[in-house]
Amino acid sequence: MRNRRQDRRQERQDDRSFGRGGSGNTRYQMRQKMVSIGDDFWIENGQGQKAFKVDGKALRVRQTLNFDNPHGQTLCKIQERKLRVKDSMEVEDAHGNQVAMVKKALISPVRDRFTVKIKNGPDLEVKGNILDHEYSIGEGRDKIAEVSKKWFRLRDTYGVEIEPEQDDIVILAVTVCIDQMAH
Repeated sequence: MRNRRQDRRQERQDDRSFGRGGSGNTRYQMRQKMVSIGDDFWIENGQGQKAFKVDGKALRVRQTLNFDNPHGQTLCKIQERKLRVKDSMEVEDAHGNQVAMVKKALISPVRDRFTVKIKNGPDLEVKGNILDHEYSIGEGRDKIAEVSKKWFRLRDTYGVEIEPEQDDIVILAVTVCIDQMAH
């Protein structure tokens, strides 16, 4: 009984400390309720403020998600790509230029694997347990983002921590793509 009480106390402290990390990294809170086409959801920053809205566009031939700022301005668009050997989703900027392509590995015996082709940048690898939202995004051995549920006690919530000098919007869009493709 005492251990369970201590565990709950630690979870509450972790929840309150989310976003206050002294590492200089930027943290965001995501909700797992984004699987349905046509649904909208908010991504909150470490202070609990609405930072980005993901607007699911219903009644489309292929899955489309708009990534908007809090004022409704579209920052990027995520589209499912059909008729390919590998599952893939494309991230486009506000002008329709491709900035990233997220591809699921063809053969994956135990865990899902993803690669991210960044336009004019290094390719990224996604490693870890995708279904449980415990994975990292990196280039080679350098981790540029971490996704984890361990920061939250809420059931369908997970966090994304992004290293400094990264494009937060692209990394968050890649995270949304992975979530859509894995579920």
